[in-house]
Amino acid sequence: QVQLVESGGGLVQAGGSLRLSCAASGRTSNNYAMGWFRQAPGKEREFVSTISWTGGSTYFADSVKGRFTISRDNAKNTVYLQMNSLKPEDTAVYYCAARRSGAVSASYEEGKYDYWGQGTQVTVSS
Repeated sequence: QVQLVESGGGLVQAGGSLRLSCAASGRTSNNYAMGWFRQAPGKEREFVSTISWTGGSTYFADSVKGRFTISRDNAKNTVYLQMNSLKPEDTAVYYCAARRSGAVSASYEEGKYDYWGQGTQVTVSS
C-alpha cells in the first residue's frame, strides 16, 4: 500500500501562486507515475497534470498549460505542483494520485491510478 498526503493548499488572490506537495509513504520502493486531479464544487473530478517515474514525461490539462508545472523528487518520495497565475476557476480540491508499482508511464486517465490522497483545498479569490 502507498499512502499519499497533500499539503500546500490555501486561499490566494487571482494572479497569485501556490505550490502543492504530495508525500508518499508505505511501499514506495517501486517505480510509479503520479498525477494531480481536481474537483470543483458541483463538478466531476478532472485531470490536471501527470509525471512519469523518471520525470522525463509530463502532461497538462489545456486549462492549466503554461501556468502549472509538475516535478518530483524520488529521493523524498514527493511530487510537486507549482501553480502560477491562478484564476478563480482553479478553485477546487486538489488530489494527488499514484499508479501501481511498476507503472512508470504518465497517464491522464483517472482509472489508471490506484492510490489517492485525501485532497487539499485551493481557493482563488477574484
